Amino acid sequence: MGARARHDRTGRTGILGAERLPPAWRPVEGGAVLVIARPRSAWHVATVVSTRPETPGSARIDLDVAGWPGNEAGQHLDVRLTAPDGYTATRSYSIASSGGSTRVVLAVDRVPDGEVSPFLVDELRVGDRVEVHGPLGGFFVWRPDPITAGAPSPGHRRDPDPSAAPRPVQLVGGGSGVVPLFAMASAHAAARDATPFRLLYSVRSPSDLFFADELAALATGDPEQPGALRVDLVYTRRAPDGDPRPVGRITRERLEATVLPAGAAPRVFVCGSTGFVEAVASWLLELGHRAQDIRTERFGGT
Repeated sequence: MGARARHDRTGRTGILGAERLPPAWRPVEGGAVLVIARPRSAWHVATVVSTRPETPGSARIDLDVAGWPGNEAGQHLDVRLTAPDGYTATRSYSIASSGGSTRVVLAVDRVPDGEVSPFLVDELRVGDRVEVHGPLGGFFVWRPDPITAGAPSPGHRRDPDPSAAPRPVQLVGGGSGVVPLFAMASAHAAARDATPFRLLYSVRSPSDLFFADELAALATGDPEQPGALRVDLVYTRRAPDGDPRPVGRITRERLEATVLPAGAAPRVFVCGSTGFVEAVASWLLELGHRAQDIRTERFGGT
């Protein structure tokens, strides 16, 4: 974002009528045929139901969004903050939840020089209200298979074709880029979808894992059961004590040894920093994956 917000003379930040010390922000106001009825995006007022640390540098924020039409796994929303002098900053965040509920879960990583994320991580409190715009995005989205899912996806009607077979899904996430992938894995489990699902997650250390308990629970149990998830972790700086896996960044060789092979024709979703996404996507192409099977999403400073 260009210019930063200017502080008013009082140095106070209002939250829909409340006051708080700086930073000076005031959050205000195939074979199957799928007929997709995607909810229309709009601005909504969201109330903070809970907020807690997710990792040492991030927060999990549970919102109740009045009028929220529901969202699909992988979609995102915009959060808009307004300073006392009227200056606004808007940033996009992936949604960690999906379905038809008005409850929306975010997991926001603090960027030290960011305009929005430090406020969301360090200053937001239960009962505060913020403006959100969404749901947004229809490309980086996973939907339960209409044949193998035990329950239909919200907003969809389906006309199943018994001859159709599900294509496996490979998720590849770096750091907080796991957020939309977690939403996909959770939706997969909730639908008891039989599509093979795998997650390769690169993270600095065990304390930097997003959704550590939830991912462990999703990866527990019979891998052949509908909704099962295989999780492969790569630690780039420090691994748990006794972990035999080598510490270091993902390489082409490690990617090839871990992800579903191109011959399985998986749908691949990659999310992380720009450098991470570009490297992984280029290696996947070199390994024979088709460009049209690879969907990417990148994040930057916020």
